[in-house]
Amino acid sequence: MLLVIDIGNTNIKIGVFDGDKLVHSFRLSTVQVRTGDEYGLDILSQLSSKNINISGITGAVMSSVKPGLNYTFEHACDYYIGVRPIIVGSGIKTGLNIKYDNPREVGADRIVNSVAAYYTYGGPCITIDCGTATTFNVISEKGEFLGGAIGHGLKSAAEALATSAELLPNIEFTMPRKVVCKTTISNMQSGLMQGYIGMVERIVRLMKEETGYGDAKVIATGGLSEIIKKNSNIIDIFDRTLTLRGLNIIYKLNNPNA
Repeated sequence: MLLVIDIGNTNIKIGVFDGDKLVHSFRLSTVQVRTGDEYGLDILSQLSSKNINISGITGAVMSSVKPGLNYTFEHACDYYIGVRPIIVGSGIKTGLNIKYDNPREVGADRIVNSVAAYYTYGGPCITIDCGTATTFNVISEKGEFLGGAIGHGLKSAAEALATSAELLPNIEFTMPRKVVCKTTISNMQSGLMQGYIGMVERIVRLMKEETGYGDAKVIATGGLSEIIKKNSNIIDIFDRTLTLRGLNIIYKLNNPNA
């Protein structure tokens, strides 16, 4: 079995694969000051709850946008699981041709999502990851990572609004029935939700026009992408496990005997 870990800005997604089957997945909060022992025990607890024997885990792979936590998780995996993870970064085989001015600048999470989308659904395709930031990636029919765009996340936009404007509260992410609303909270919900969906729709439309990939499949991941899916027809495929499956694919590309 393979342990896969994606360290994001807000959450850490962890999964266990038996071949191509995802047998268990869970999330932990991203906390910079937590120790490898704390994370290691959390992982053990989660695996134990599903009766997953760590002796069956023979490998691990990790992507991260929080470099300060890399050693923490290397220690957690090494000491508690008995495997040392390979880290998605420079020198790792991805199966994609990265057409970026400086390939080292591309976030590991974006590469992992692009690998999963291309190998699972084929190209051309556009991936959208709705997290702390909203990332857009374009992959050609030949498996070329052409670049993309990075925008604000819905949650981070709402927090910024509430922090910057003293009289505005934190809100729930609920779509109001009308655009023209009559309370402060519903006004904020209308502006944030409709504005976020509008941003995604416009960026995807312009990407298709610019690349000529009018038939590109649009694949979305991240919990907040469900809001877009419910209120727009821009998304073709919603895949909550996209990142984890991308890590599984990358591990096999770098370990042919896996």
